[in-house]
Amino acid sequence: MTPEEYERWMIRDCARCGRRASKSAEWSDGPICRTCYERAMRVRGCCPGCRSDRLLPGRGVAGTSICRDCAGIVRDFFCDRCGFEGLLLGGRLCERCTLADTLRELLNDGTGRVAPSLQPLVTALLETDRTKSRLIWLRNPNVVRLLRGLASGTIPLTHEGLHLETPWRTVAHLRDLLMDSGALPRVDRQLMLHQRWLTERLAVIEDPEHRRHLQHFATWHQMRRLRSKAEKGPLGRSQSGQAKQEITQAGAFLAWLADRGRTIEHCQQAGLDAWHTEKLATRRPAQTFLRWCMKTSRMPRLTLPPQVINQDQAPLHQHRRLAMLRRTLNDDSLPLRARVAAALVLLYAQPVTRIVRLTVDDITDDGVTVTVRLGDPPSPLPEPVADLMRAYVQSCQHLPYASSRSSRWLFPGRQPGQPMNPVSLQVHLRKIGVPPQRGRTSAIRQLVLQAPAPVIAKALGYHDKTATRLVTEAGGTWSRYAPGDHAR
Repeated sequence: MTPEEYERWMIRDCARCGRRASKSAEWSDGPICRTCYERAMRVRGCCPGCRSDRLLPGRGVAGTSICRDCAGIVRDFFCDRCGFEGLLLGGRLCERCTLADTLRELLNDGTGRVAPSLQPLVTALLETDRTKSRLIWLRNPNVVRLLRGLASGTIPLTHEGLHLETPWRTVAHLRDLLMDSGALPRVDRQLMLHQRWLTERLAVIEDPEHRRHLQHFATWHQMRRLRSKAEKGPLGRSQSGQAKQEITQAGAFLAWLADRGRTIEHCQQAGLDAWHTEKLATRRPAQTFLRWCMKTSRMPRLTLPPQVINQDQAPLHQHRRLAMLRRTLNDDSLPLRARVAAALVLLYAQPVTRIVRLTVDDITDDGVTVTVRLGDPPSPLPEPVADLMRAYVQSCQHLPYASSRSSRWLFPGRQPGQPMNPVSLQVHLRKIGVPPQRGRTSAIRQLVLQAPAPVIAKALGYHDKTATRLVTEAGGTWSRYAPGDHAR
């Protein structure tokens, strides 16, 4: 077919979007482009014409979606294998049957069947609502190589075996799927990724003494601390990110000293002050390494500069915070997910890193009171916020971006078994006009003025020392009360 013939026979103005493109179908309302065709294949519901619950690819007179019978579409869209009505691919099979065939081919252990150890992965992938994205994922040559290696046994189905494979992002996603499906035992994802990053980071440090100092710091201080936290609960991205900053800035400090002809053993106060003076905010993460070096006698005991409060992060005025909270509760045009997160920030002073770690099991609804477990005991939600939370928890069962149906995260992410990225949640909050850091600081300072700091700390998951410091900064008086029975 010549280009002129293709243009004359196949190119049309789409009846639905108006775009001039190659037609994929000729329906009762006119030629349909590929984009509109695939979009129509995902519309399901009750047909207003025949009242049947099925695929609604057609368009009625008023522009409403209707079934193929009512629309007069001759072609049917039933899968030849399972009978599901939807988008058909090669061999007139639906996406799910196509996915099953693709997985059966990739995970064949040589007997014509899926390797038994990988059957949980197949089950989990077939249960996902994102069938199309999984088919696209399986086109990746690295994914094909990894799956075939796991099925044949050339790649051990262990964390150690996957740790040796590349590229690391593809491997990390596959590992998440294997853990989420139960094919691999669960280990902390952020801890694994940090270990991998640390190995690669230390390998590029040329100075053997610098590498030795950093390796000792990472082994005996940083990794012990991260493993201890991982035993209590999954690590967040902010924790692993902070650990990376500590290593990076510690390496930069050692290189800075070397450029001036000094080692860390002979570091002086003037040199330490000069290092911090150049760019204090960026270089502050190195202080964890410096304190460890002083404690282990790797450098002289020197004085580190105090933390400087960024005035740009000053707390919101109380009236401004309350105005934001009222808008969050009353403006139904705002996304429900962002409204719930904003309420937790403005009312309960929760950081986004902790909000994304909440699960649906942390929310309790007895029909009268809704509580959220932020600390001990769970905190009751006032009625406007309780209604929001009820609606959001119910909507979580149908979230299109949830990575798996087994996810229990209140704010599920796109990665299997992982919560939402805190940075992404911050973006959502800023879009609706809520500054997360300033709103949280304003809320916690107001709360510690209304009740004793230990009570607030325990209920909201804060450290006692943090709450006590906030009382002092806010000018509170609870700390000046004498002990005893004041009920009389």
